[in-house]
This record gives sequence, structure tokens and C-alpha cells, in this order.
Amino acid sequence: MHIHILGICGTFMAGVALIARELGHTVSGCDANVYPPMSDQLEQAGIDLIEGWDPDQLEPAPDLCVIGNALSRGNPLVEAILDRRLAFTSGPQWLTESVLRSRKVLAVAGTHGKTSTSSMLAWMLDSTGRKPGFLIGGVPGNFGVSARLGESDLFVIEADEYDTAFFDKRSKFVHYLPTTVILNNLEFDHADIFTDLPAIQQQFHHLLRTVPGSGTVIVNGADERLEEVLEMGCWSLVQTFGAAQQWQADPLNRDCSEFTVLNHGEIVATVKSALFGEHNMANTLAAIAAAASIGIEPAEAATAMADFVNAQRRLEESYRDGDTVVYDDFAHHPTAIRLTVGALRSRVQNQRILAVVDLRSNTMRLGTHEKTLAAALAGADEVILHAGGDIHWDPKTVISALSVPAVLTKDVDETLNRIKSRLKPGDQVLIMSNGGFGNIHQLLANTLAAQQ
Repeated sequence: MHIHILGICGTFMAGVALIARELGHTVSGCDANVYPPMSDQLEQAGIDLIEGWDPDQLEPAPDLCVIGNALSRGNPLVEAILDRRLAFTSGPQWLTESVLRSRKVLAVAGTHGKTSTSSMLAWMLDSTGRKPGFLIGGVPGNFGVSARLGESDLFVIEADEYDTAFFDKRSKFVHYLPTTVILNNLEFDHADIFTDLPAIQQQFHHLLRTVPGSGTVIVNGADERLEEVLEMGCWSLVQTFGAAQQWQADPLNRDCSEFTVLNHGEIVATVKSALFGEHNMANTLAAIAAAASIGIEPAEAATAMADFVNAQRRLEESYRDGDTVVYDDFAHHPTAIRLTVGALRSRVQNQRILAVVDLRSNTMRLGTHEKTLAAALAGADEVILHAGGDIHWDPKTVISALSVPAVLTKDVDETLNRIKSRLKPGDQVLIMSNGGFGNIHQLLANTLAAQQ
């Protein structure tokens, strides 16, 4: 079968493409911008890539078009598919019908930590010989690819609450039919498609409706918004993790890179990993609980973390010269920003942190987080807010609320120049964005290396 994928360079759709190729299909795809690293991964798998939305790419007509959620009515390729009455579906629907329905699915949902937690869980399963399939919204360091079919009946998936397609406005995760699901946390996000928090909670409730009675729901017991979701109805075994919950973590050092795991108050494992920060400790705890739900001993799962390499762009070092380090991180929600800054502070202590935030996400551009962003950045020593796109509010309100030096920049060159002018030996430059940010990480690394 020839499958043509629209929006193929998105992390989820690229994963769908890789799995379709493994299943033996002829796969092609298109996107508005075709660029590395995702394009390299796809081309290495033998997938033909086309830049743009020219309807001529439908000649000859593919057997099936898989349409990503970034495309909407009015797109010339979408209109051509509808006019010609070609067969089409969404990525989540195709994945479920082609793969997930016959697998034991472990899904990781939540506003924050999905990529890291699903990467950990896939590695715990793989390192204990289970050889799972997976589809993750990043490239896990231990695997080098964002998706694979796997060699067992297990499949780990990052379960995103964003909508499925222009013709299916349910959250993507409603399609996945998990037997084990992790609910990491829940906050208001994606203001472009959700009107308020209850609208997101309703989608999480729909997810719980798809988990069988024999399945397991592993939930952050300290999150009141998730507790409200459970109160809407849950028909599966519930296990909780977090402080004073069934599954607990007790840190053994300052930055939480080492901790003991407790189940019902009994120590069942000790974790030592390269990750640090309370949020990573919580993510690891949830992954260990999920692994235990399919029979993997907590001590076995914990041992895997010694060799775990997180997905790209999760406090990833992009440059280091002695004690001066530049980090690339995907954080783009105030809570994720606060946790990332806090994790770095726990590691570097009194060294200066220069936090750079790209106001790129739809929710950021709409100003939804205007009143909470300053508090999220309070742990930094200096702040740069980059507003390079269409911003519907004045970010200077955040700058005025900060008690540390802070500026607003409008383009990548201006941001780079500000970093270079303020950088001191031993500084930690934390660059946070959910996009490419004009390749600023590499440009900064190149500049600093040249200076050395």
C-alpha cells in the first residue's frame, strides 16, 4: 500500500511514517518545511519527502492519505483530497487500527513530562528484554529514533491531549486504547483549542473511559485536577504516586539524581541516573510503577536508569566550556519553566542562570500565561524574553514584574547579542522553546567556540 502523510515532519506524524515503513508500506510525505533532524531520520528510512502542499503530489493517487492535525480546511492539498474523494484518515486512527489494537499499550499522558516519562518507560522495557514498540514525541537517546514497531506485544506511546485532525476534534489519546496509562499532571494549556481547564479534564475523562477494567491507571496523587478527573468516573485499578502516595520517592542527594523507591512504604528499589530535578524524579517514579503493572520488578526498572539517556532538548547540553554551559530545553509552559529552572538551580547552586524564553507556543502568544510567567522565572539570575512572532499581549508586563535584570528581544540576532554581552565565565545559559528558535543554540555554541 502507498501511504502519503501530510505534516510528516511533526514528531508524531514522523513516528507514524517510520512504523508504516516497518510494516512494509510504501511511504511518502510532505510538510511546509522539510528540515533536519526529522527529515534525516525519515530519508534514512527510505521515505520520500516533498516540501509544500502542491496537489500535483497526489499523482498518481496514493492508496491512503494520513492527515496531520496541523492541516485544516483551505489547505490546497486537503481540498484536493476531498474533491477527488481519496481515502484519508488521521495519524492516531491509522496507528490504532494498524498496530495498537493488537498490542498491550502503555500510554503516558499529562501536561508535562510525557516525552521524558515515555522514553524512560520504553527503555525500562527494552533493557529488561521486552523489546517494545514505541512512538514518542522526541528522539530518545537510547534508541536514536522516535518510533519503532518493536518485537513484542508491548507498545509505549506518548499520549497527547491535542486534537486529532481537522475532521476529528477529540484528543489524540482517545484513540490509543491503553491497558496501562500514566496521568502525570494536568494544567490549562493549548488555549488555541481548549476554552478552559474543564474542557481538558473532559478529554482526560474520555481517555479513562477507554481503559479496560483489567487495566491500570497510574496517577499523580497530589494533583487535584487529576483527582477531579477520576471523580468523573474510572473503571480500572488506580495506583497513585508522589508524596504520601502508594508509590513514593525519597531523594538521597540534593539534586534528586539518586533516590529510593517505596511501594506502600517499603523500599523496593534505588535509582541512580544522569537526570536531576524533582520533576525527573517524579517522572521516573511513574515509569517504574507503569513497568511494575506488566510484571517488571521495580529494582529491575530502576537499574535501567543508570544507562538512560533522555530525549533531545530536555536540559540537553548544547555547549560547554569549563563551568560555562548552554542548555537546550523544550519547556514552554510556566510550570515546566519553573521546574526546569529549579532543577538546574539544584545542580549548579550559586552559579548564575541566564534564562532565555521563546514566547512561541500558541498559548504563550495568546497571553494565557502572562500573570504566571514572572513567578516561573524567579529562580533565574537574568531573563531574556524572545517575542519573535505574533504576540497578542505586551510581554513587558512580565519584565516589570521580575526582580532580576530582564529584557524583551524581537529577533534571534538581538537575542544572541544580549546573551553574548551579558555572559560571564561559569554562567548557565538555559534556552527554552518548543520550536527551532532560529537554530540559536548552535549559533551561540559556534560563537562561543570561536571566541575560545
